[in-house]
Amino acid sequence: MDVKVDTNAKEIGKRIKKKGKALSASFKRALSITAQAGVNIIEARTSKGDGFKGGKFEGYSTKGKNGGYAGFRERKGRGLTPDLQFTGQMLSSMTSRASSKQAEIFFARATESKKAAMNNKTRPFFGFSKREEKQLGEILFRALK
Repeated sequence: MDVKVDTNAKEIGKRIKKKGKALSASFKRALSITAQAGVNIIEARTSKGDGFKGGKFEGYSTKGKNGGYAGFRERKGRGLTPDLQFTGQMLSSMTSRASSKQAEIFFARATESKKAAMNNKTRPFFGFSKREEKQLGEILFRALK
């Protein structure tokens, strides 16, 4: 599962030519800062029960034996607001890494990655809205200065 953020490549190219190798290391640091900000955005939004495409997450199922998944959560003392945090392991597994050319947000454990992929089908959380992409672009440029 990959997330891409569009940036102004021409502007970045101009800055790299001006500053040379020092900027390459600076760019890797800026990408790292931006990717971590992306992780923070996803975690904060998800904990509110909001998807990146806008709106609240679809409610938990009440169909089935003993009230479905909503009933299961209730019996376990968990809330009924969908926030994708039953144990907290999935979102805490989300991390980032950066090279001098790109940054990546991913799940460090395979189990949590599979869980995230399944959750993302019904409650899209792993991505960024246009507003969030703009915010990340601003973070990247501030980190380059």
